[in-house]
Amino acid sequence: MARAFSRRRGRLVAHLDRSERAVVGQLAEQVLELIEPAAGAPTPREGVAEGSEDGFDAIVAGIGQLSTDVGEPAPERSTGLEEDRDPALDRLFPAGHREDPEAAREFRRLTEPGLRSRKAANLRTVVQVMERGSGNPADPDRLSLDEGEAIAVLVGLTDIRLVMGERLGLRTDEDAERLDRVAADLDGEDPAAFAVMLYDFLTWLQESLGRALSGDF
Repeated sequence: MARAFSRRRGRLVAHLDRSERAVVGQLAEQVLELIEPAAGAPTPREGVAEGSEDGFDAIVAGIGQLSTDVGEPAPERSTGLEEDRDPALDRLFPAGHREDPEAAREFRRLTEPGLRSRKAANLRTVVQVMERGSGNPADPDRLSLDEGEAIAVLVGLTDIRLVMGERLGLRTDEDAERLDRVAADLDGEDPAAFAVMLYDFLTWLQESLGRALSGDF
């Protein structure tokens, strides 16, 4: 069972079991693939492989239809400046000039490569931390991070939640309330209910790490 991050002897320590670490690590890998698609890979829509849903879309498949079924339409996805660009990328790399597409493209050209590189490095740290666990057979679920790792994981979790929030249509408090109402009516085995539960888990994990880093816990 997961235990929140706390600061111990200068390190940030939490407990996540193997299945919890695996889920977080897999989500980090999926966002990494979105940010850093393989060179030469066919990408009709940037960051999404042809003929298949990405991992987040598979998790939240049907959420819009379920919202319609209970009379609460899901919000439309945000749209980027380019039709073939995954909307989640616009959550990760917001346009600098929304009213001027040409200026926005130039801003993106100048700033996005460096941002992608930094975000990718943070996500790789998340993957590495989740894969290694504690390395101690007597306490395999213990995660112990130094300050640099903790900051990278905190930022990486933020980006995972941004992408997942885009897939779930979460942009306002009203969106979150709508989704909670929809999820409350779902069977616990439903993929949409799992998606909401997973998003809440990531929020809790990120907030606990942020509090521990700030010395509040």
